[in-house]
Amino acid sequence: MQINCIFVANMHPNNIHNKSYDFRALTAIHAPLKSFVFTNTYKNLTIDFSNSIAVLHLNKAILKHHYGLVDWNIPDGYLCPPIPGRADYIHHLADVLKEQHLKGEIKGLDIGVGANCIYPILGAQLYSWKMIGADIDKNAIIAAKKNIEVNPNLSERIEIRYQPNNANLFEGIIKSGEYFHFTMCNPPFHASKEEATKGTLRKLKNLRNSTELELNFGGQANELWCNGGEALFLKRMIKQSVAFAKQVGVFTSLVSKKENLSKLIKQLNKLKATHTIVEMAQGNKKSRILIWKF
Repeated sequence: MQINCIFVANMHPNNIHNKSYDFRALTAIHAPLKSFVFTNTYKNLTIDFSNSIAVLHLNKAILKHHYGLVDWNIPDGYLCPPIPGRADYIHHLADVLKEQHLKGEIKGLDIGVGANCIYPILGAQLYSWKMIGADIDKNAIIAAKKNIEVNPNLSERIEIRYQPNNANLFEGIIKSGEYFHFTMCNPPFHASKEEATKGTLRKLKNLRNSTELELNFGGQANELWCNGGEALFLKRMIKQSVAFAKQVGVFTSLVSKKENLSKLIKQLNKLKATHTIVEMAQGNKKSRILIWKF
């Protein structure tokens, strides 16, 4: 089995987060962050990344300072995304679209947009894409819409759509005659709540040697786990993408677990879809984007 891969040692060269956080600039634009910033043993300014409130205010500051937002928020308990890695996905997507020599307005669809609405925000602010975000969670839909409404510069470029049927990923969202240059997704990667809990404990131990359960980046059930985990979710996405082959230029998704790739590639080959994998890295964290088209 041949798999086409593009390997990336660090974050995308266009990613402004390749450098350390400028906490002086960030606290200047978002004062509430200041109370969480301290000097570590290496004489560097930082925050406690295991503190969910500190991470929330860091994101607020980043979105204000680097992406021109007026404000941004998420309900308690919802996923608070690490923005550098999210921006990396957007920059790699831009490379994929550039290779196709597309002209005119680019339109993308984010499956599972979440309350944070981060991918549409980054796509709109970095590349002026028109973005549609879809989700099955009504509360997430409400929160995502609020994040757009509070930022007037986003309202013309981002639309949020509710998916009433959690069995469907594209049907009910992509309208008749509508065309998207790409779709994107950050799928739930755990198979159960128990598995997600174990993953959170491992992360917390790395952050502060703690065994106390606290989701520092938050996350609801549909954001963190689903029956069958990441592999089954993406196999379903690939299967359903066939019906929309003429309405989407390229389908893409993050794949957290490398061991899932062989199953996904096997299914893509069976459906005669062409595919590419972009390997990404952010410090010790490694991930990849699976890209396919028909």
